[in-house]
Amino acid sequence: MQTPVQKAIQHRSTANESKIQLLKQMMKNNMRSYGMVIALVLIMLLFQILTGGILLRPLNITNLILQNSYILVLAIGMMLVIITGHIDLSVGSVAAFVGALAGILMVQHHVPMFVTVLISLLLGALIGAWQGFWVAYVKIPAFIVTLAGMLLFRGFTMIILEGQSIAPFPKSFQNISSGFLPDLFHGQNLHIFTLVIGLIASILFIGSEIRKRNNQKQYGFTISPAAVFGAKLIVIVAIIMAFSYVLATYEGIPTILIILAMLIIAYSFVANKTVIGRHIYAIGGNEKAAQLSGIKTKRVTFWVFVNMGVLAALSGLIFAARLNAATPKAGNLFELDAIAACFIGGASAYGGVGTISGAIIGGLVMGVINNGMSLLGLGIDWQQAIKGLVLLVAVAFDIYNKNKAA
Repeated sequence: MQTPVQKAIQHRSTANESKIQLLKQMMKNNMRSYGMVIALVLIMLLFQILTGGILLRPLNITNLILQNSYILVLAIGMMLVIITGHIDLSVGSVAAFVGALAGILMVQHHVPMFVTVLISLLLGALIGAWQGFWVAYVKIPAFIVTLAGMLLFRGFTMIILEGQSIAPFPKSFQNISSGFLPDLFHGQNLHIFTLVIGLIASILFIGSEIRKRNNQKQYGFTISPAAVFGAKLIVIVAIIMAFSYVLATYEGIPTILIILAMLIIAYSFVANKTVIGRHIYAIGGNEKAAQLSGIKTKRVTFWVFVNMGVLAALSGLIFAARLNAATPKAGNLFELDAIAACFIGGASAYGGVGTISGAIIGGLVMGVINNGMSLLGLGIDWQQAIKGLVLLVAVAFDIYNKNKAA
């Protein structure tokens, strides 16, 4: 017969074991997402050491954001395309074509910036609709349709530019990619407004996580222990505030970072909280089953490509604004960087799996590797080879996990 003390000790031991099992299960379920975050941190620390502390300097952090913004925009749209089980090889050429058109309208014909941006995004939607029609309704494989689109729109870009670059763009347009938010508090050596935004973002994040946890508890879902949950909040808030401080010591928050944040929030909401988001995942998981369950698979696929066209157009505008020129070679290999970002960030080669945050993490991994190797003076040949190896390892890891779970 056990004494009350022995029962209490056994009860506590059982509770601790169940907590450990819960943590193990959570880590197993989220291995890919956690693994890529850890990999990103380790890669940043590695290049921070190898570059003698240059990588994480405020100027270089800002450059990382500006240099990779157009790839991250493409990765958001590409993730939805990949989740549906398709691929889009044309996005780089579409970005170049839209940037060329923007240059002709703004520089040569002096069309107002707002009107030009509107026309460019509409053109991107029309291009996406053109390709989506062939994929969704004619059932031509997306690989073939978008390969044709890659060649077609690259050719159109060279035709309308006649092999020449068009520059410079108006300053207001350049600010899309290279501008910064003004400091409303007029700080001297520190951008106070950036710190305020970081604090607001931290508060909103904490509120969102607490609300999500309470909802999970209310519906009887398994939740992480309070200590783990608290530690997660502390770590992420510390990262947000540290990032805000680094930006505040330079010029503050780049305009493009606000655009990216809005896209990430909006598309994460659509993917996770809306009917269309669930339909996209269902089509990628099993298109036949989705169709039999009443999902209009053709329509959803069509609009996924329309969305990709709009984001490709936005990416082209951002790149043209950063380069301050429309060039025939713009957008070269953008599609491969965006696809790599998605697969590194957790998308499955079989469709039906992936997150918007994963695409962003994958894009940052590629961006940090590019930036770090450039700081070390490695040539483009080695950069391409290493990026190829990283992509192969990421997809192999995904297939290994899928086979292990089967």
